[in-house]
Amino acid sequence: MATCFWLQSCRAPRLPPAPRGRGPRRCAGCQGPSALLPQGPAPLRGYARGAVGLPAALLRTDGFVGGRWVPAAATFPVHDPASGAALGQVADHGVPEARAAVRAAYEAFSSWKGVSAKERSSLLRKWYDLMIQNKDDLAKIITAENGKPLKEAQGEILYSALFLEWFSEEARRIYGDIIYTSATDRRSLVIKQPVGVAAIITPWNFPSAMITRKVGAALAAGCTVVVKPAEDTPLSALALAELANQAGIPPGVYNVVPCSRKKAKEVGEALCTDPLVSKISFTGSTATGKILLHYAAHSVKRVSMELGGHAPFIVFDSANVDRAVAGAMASKFRNSGQTCVCSNRFLVQKGIHDSFVKKFAEAIKKDLRVGNGFEDGITQGPLINEKAVEKVEKHVSDAVSKGATIETGGKRHQLGKNFFEPTLLSNVTPDMLCSHEETFGPLAPVIKFDKEEEAVAIANAADVGLAGYFYSQDPAQIWRVAEQLEVGMVGVNEGLISSVECPFGGVKQSGLGREGSKYGIDEYLELKYVCYGGL
Repeated sequence: MATCFWLQSCRAPRLPPAPRGRGPRRCAGCQGPSALLPQGPAPLRGYARGAVGLPAALLRTDGFVGGRWVPAAATFPVHDPASGAALGQVADHGVPEARAAVRAAYEAFSSWKGVSAKERSSLLRKWYDLMIQNKDDLAKIITAENGKPLKEAQGEILYSALFLEWFSEEARRIYGDIIYTSATDRRSLVIKQPVGVAAIITPWNFPSAMITRKVGAALAAGCTVVVKPAEDTPLSALALAELANQAGIPPGVYNVVPCSRKKAKEVGEALCTDPLVSKISFTGSTATGKILLHYAAHSVKRVSMELGGHAPFIVFDSANVDRAVAGAMASKFRNSGQTCVCSNRFLVQKGIHDSFVKKFAEAIKKDLRVGNGFEDGITQGPLINEKAVEKVEKHVSDAVSKGATIETGGKRHQLGKNFFEPTLLSNVTPDMLCSHEETFGPLAPVIKFDKEEEAVAIANAADVGLAGYFYSQDPAQIWRVAEQLEVGMVGVNEGLISSVECPFGGVKQSGLGREGSKYGIDEYLELKYVCYGGL
């Protein structure tokens, strides 16, 4: 049975059975997942509060399938990246459990798609309300398993909850069209219908928000979902399952299948090739996204992909340097540089280059504090694991060997383990690894450029295009560069651009589709043309 090392002493009440009439209806000819699920009401796992006050009521370590907590024959550990300590053992689900979750979602879809938009809206709003009521406890879970500072984790929970609120409202705004044709004896209509079961595969860097941004849209559209969270951060996904259950989301509508890194490939393949899955939504690396696209191609599934980024941050001579430094700090070092929209290449025009580098280095030394995310005043937590630290080290070593200068940082932090010093490099050139590979860590390489065309060419040389940023006070230049940058999102004189109301997504090899905003729900809807004749 899955257990939590910190939380083994208390005896929590048992989960009540799903209310009558709320469960999924079985499709004719379909075998249900019941053979793989425990019979009768599933018990809540027993926990006690741990050393950092993790919430007993929200810590779950079994999978969640068909409205029940489902253990597995094996478990895998979840570690605190700050200390390396094991937080607990989580159910290590495999292909059979993944297929059972898909079957549960498929059966639930037959009834969920018929639920009125108003009721779906109401249920999503209840889920949002519960997230807000439990925001501090949810944030503690994120900091424990992801390592980001508690203040950042609290910000993520608010951001995450807002997607449920937003899509609870968008659920009632799914409109169709009436089309007038040349024929007088017929009428033509376009309606929108949910695509079906969606497989949701999410990353560790935003373990709550990346789920609700996808799931909120899917449920609002009338789809059901199977979530495979990252193996580093499954506890946040399972906490969301607990709150979804409390909110009254019907059994089978929201399912979670956690698994270890060892089983991730086979579980991902099972979800993406299952004929009952109609939609795949993935956030992660471009390399993994290509593999999932290959899987999806066999049955021509709908896909949304939010993949790797390599965001340029351009500072032109006309820019306000102080504002540019503030934007660089916000864009680069949030979550210790582990976000897909983090600035990865700083292109600074020669007229203000020296001033920018000096002020940037001063800000890093003054404003950033590395440590355990639960400590007061910490702005930089650990990287997620040893492999992430090694990549930052590799990029710094490569750059220095080719002539780059370390302005500050440049090595592992004295705290050891997964901590790395916030690092600023100058004299960086386009041939260095950090110039053409996404670092995903607290490294800011600065490249000096002469003319606008040169900066745009360097920025667009990447084969990915998620986000881009630039600072300028020249109106004509602002329009030119905003239109020329080959990215899906542009921040002009702004380092933080994400918002639930605005579309999130990239171009080139940064992915397909958009999330959030009024456009996000369209990813889970099919258009159907209806021709009504004989009038």
